[in-house]
Amino acid sequence: MTALEEAVPDDPTDALSPVPAARARGGRLKFCYGPMDCGKSTLALQIDHNHARQGRRGLVLVRHDRSGAPQISSRIGITRRATEVGTSTDVRDLVRERWAGGQHVDYIIVDEAQFLSPVQVDQLAELADEAGIDVYCFGIATDFRSRLFPGAGRLFELADELQPVQVEVLCWCGLPGRFNARVADDEILREGDTVVVADTEQSVVESSASARSDAESTTVRYQVLCRRHFRLGNLGPVTAHHGQLRLS
Repeated sequence: MTALEEAVPDDPTDALSPVPAARARGGRLKFCYGPMDCGKSTLALQIDHNHARQGRRGLVLVRHDRSGAPQISSRIGITRRATEVGTSTDVRDLVRERWAGGQHVDYIIVDEAQFLSPVQVDQLAELADEAGIDVYCFGIATDFRSRLFPGAGRLFELADELQPVQVEVLCWCGLPGRFNARVADDEILREGDTVVVADTEQSVVESSASARSDAESTTVRYQVLCRRHFRLGNLGPVTAHHGQLRLS
């Protein structure tokens, strides 16, 4: 018996009870990934729209949107309110709350899924398998050190379908950019906080034993580079690119 089933009462009239058995098939767990600026959030909003217009009921989640608000925000200007997933959130409980309110959940959209914990990714897989919910996750695969985020790594291990987002992001040299370089004072940073979510006015920093005094006093931005220029630390002839994320 799974943890999801253990939390479901035996009474068939209970709102939580019939939902997992209502679908004959399991759901899908899909991970769409790519570097910054490739359109992941836009794709997440489009998929939510397409499912909703067919009468399907969805749960839209986010972990650390760049805006700092509980929403999915696309750089082309469209947004959608979402439920923020915290460090200790059990994603299954969010679905159970919907069931308790008499609402069905057909699909889940998760943006910034790289920031989920591996345990939370396991919970999403359980919802797909045991409750027949289709789960669509969107995020960056690797951090500023070119290492897999733990959440992204677990998605690579568990997802039924892995899809690189097809909108190509270019390095300054014109080659495809895959690496999200963290830059301060026109130098690529190789060490520091694993997670820094930055936009024009605010940041969220996690998973660090270091103090934030340096980050608070130094302007930090991100730049997408090809492997060669990421490895060499070469930011190109112009380092201030419009639209890059900044943390001051």
